[in-house]
Amino acid sequence: MILGTGSVVVLYLLANVAYVLMLPVAGDPNATDVIGRGIQFATDDRVGTAAASLIFGAPAVIIMALLIMISTFGCNNGMIFTAARVYYAMAKDGLFFKATGKLNTKAVPGVALVFQGVWACVLCLTGKYGDLLDYVIFAVLIFYSLTIVGIFILRRKWPNVERPYRAFGYPIVPAIYVLIAAAICIDLLIFKPTYTWPGMVIVLLGIPVYFIWKRQSLPKAE
Repeated sequence: MILGTGSVVVLYLLANVAYVLMLPVAGDPNATDVIGRGIQFATDDRVGTAAASLIFGAPAVIIMALLIMISTFGCNNGMIFTAARVYYAMAKDGLFFKATGKLNTKAVPGVALVFQGVWACVLCLTGKYGDLLDYVIFAVLIFYSLTIVGIFILRRKWPNVERPYRAFGYPIVPAIYVLIAAAICIDLLIFKPTYTWPGMVIVLLGIPVYFIWKRQSLPKAE
């Protein structure tokens, strides 16, 4: 995990270094060429495509689109199957539709996968990919941060519980992660309020929904 995550971080950093070296950071929104628009006003915020166009020319758009599709398919392969298991676990805890908590003959939560597919299609029809990504990134960072905060809580509440895996660099590394994630969330709230504030409202709506669903799932007294 450390090797894989570290490799991705290095590649991201190198890619961004390449963008900065190839394109000017500041640009003119009215410019007609890639260099003139720079990173600041890259067409549709596609900085990678803008940089690639300096190397490959006009075919850069197609090349980048193909590479993004390949990357997206690989990412979807993991996220689709793991996310369905989340609905499955929620149903087992009485916090989601009971049908999603059942496995089919292949030991797969088939109903949860169908539900997820339908909801994904609905979301795709509500806006552009970039808009949906802005919503998701903000909410995901919040829950990632809460997950890491859970490490500190569990260490305090149950210090002697056996832990097959111990968080690397605890408590410094997890604390740094939470601080950086919080800084990114604040940055998104300031510079992309159109998407992040509604995203926060959606997340906060989950609190009353949780308690309502939890109450409905409790066995009624006879």
